[in-house]
Amino acid sequence: MAKKKTMKEMSFLDHLEELRWVLIRSTIAILIGGCVAYYYSDFIFDSIIFGPKDGNFVTYRFFCELAQKYDLDQSFCMTELPFELQNRTMEGQFAMLIWTSITVGFILAFPFILWELWKFISPALYEKEKRNARYFIFVSSLLFFLGVMFGYFVITPLSINFLANLTISKFVVNSIDIQSYIGLVKSTSLSTGLVFELPIVIYFLSRLGIVTPNFLRTYRKYSYVIILIIAAIVTPPDVISQMIVTIPLVILYELSIFISKFVTKKEELKNEA
Repeated sequence: MAKKKTMKEMSFLDHLEELRWVLIRSTIAILIGGCVAYYYSDFIFDSIIFGPKDGNFVTYRFFCELAQKYDLDQSFCMTELPFELQNRTMEGQFAMLIWTSITVGFILAFPFILWELWKFISPALYEKEKRNARYFIFVSSLLFFLGVMFGYFVITPLSINFLANLTISKFVVNSIDIQSYIGLVKSTSLSTGLVFELPIVIYFLSRLGIVTPNFLRTYRKYSYVIILIIAAIVTPPDVISQMIVTIPLVILYELSIFISKFVTKKEELKNEA
């Protein structure tokens, strides 16, 4: 990214003031989304947050049918998970209601936050790069929402099923604190959504010359090992379940290499010209 020569330069304090308003507008958008989530809190908690606790959740049914068809591990064929949720603090449920609403508000406001960030950096871009704003917002939002859905429908139920059925002794009963359960659902979904932004991050890092395709290829095998370890932990001991988790993450990494190669080659041609 290069500055336009005709662009009027802003002082450091001007940049801070502009950034302050970006943060203020983004915060307002999150609060508005949080109010919407608060209004529909019954549906969000009963059908979405506590959905993976139900043995008839869509992911469990899918893996159960898959296991029965191919004679695999049938740990997902169940009617209910062997644990109950409990609230052990006076303000626990109220805190969970507020913070869950804010989290959902952030997810809903994510495209607007991207738009605000794009407007903040746009003065340092060429006109051609500015015209790509709609593509940046669309692709980044799409990757984020796909990541959130993948985290919620795949990683979260697999993790809950694994942890709920893990026992160290028959004398231990799982009575899970509500903050722990909701924290797992939120952190897994959000973190996966952010992980799916990897191609966008690689694009900008490649533009800045911080990341190169050779760097990504060099550490490819280490990345694959980490991905396989994660898949082995959160899935039952069969190859198909592990591949369902592994393949999207591998595709994401390979896509990042392709993007870095494309950007690096484009920058080299520009410098030669």
